[in-house]
Amino acid sequence: MAEHDDTNLILECAFKVEQYVHYDLRLPKPRGDGESAPLLIALHGYGGSKSQMMRDALEIAPENFAVVSLQGVHQHLKERRAPEEPLRYGFGWLTNFRPEESTELHHRALLDVVEILAEDGSIDRAHVFLLGFSQSVALNYRFAFTYTKILRGVVGICGGLPGDWDKSLRYKETRAAVLHLSGARDEFYPPARTNDYKNRLSTRAASVEVRDYDAGHEITDRMREDVRAWLQHQCGASSD
Repeated sequence: MAEHDDTNLILECAFKVEQYVHYDLRLPKPRGDGESAPLLIALHGYGGSKSQMMRDALEIAPENFAVVSLQGVHQHLKERRAPEEPLRYGFGWLTNFRPEESTELHHRALLDVVEILAEDGSIDRAHVFLLGFSQSVALNYRFAFTYTKILRGVVGICGGLPGDWDKSLRYKETRAAVLHLSGARDEFYPPARTNDYKNRLSTRAASVEVRDYDAGHEITDRMREDVRAWLQHQCGASSD
């Protein structure tokens, strides 16, 4: 919108620039049958990093999976652990200023990384799974229910639904199976906030599982084990 007085006219403008998205990649050992690997894309929460999320993803993914951990595009400073140490940094996926632009960057990053790995035959397009923790969960659901034929499954851990889930027309029925994990002691996404997620997710996904854990805002060993088993089941079920 323009602001003006008798002498000046001020226009708010914008233009796009190239954006780097950093990621860690683990490819499994090549199989003798030449088949491509299933892919797990893992996204950290607010203040996390790709290396942090990769550690969790490697404990979750079956050994035959390729694993990618993407790093959020919005960097911010974090407090020192000790006075003599330098400031730390963390990353996020979303900002309050024009959040639709953050969503566009998130979606573009996912589409591009799948294309990069599928082009050289590293991964199987039919078995792409998306996992998010905390802040990235709602963005991942936005992606899964917008690009409805990309994913085989989507996993949300200690996160929420998109704020416009019930009113937006952009979300469609997806072929992706959904697994949502919640912590009974999660201070950000308590049971009172998540107890209707199964019904709400089921309005647009045919396969929805919602599981509750004796946990806070965290990824526990039990969660890792259950997600790993779910991924293995999804790959087996899709090949029957």
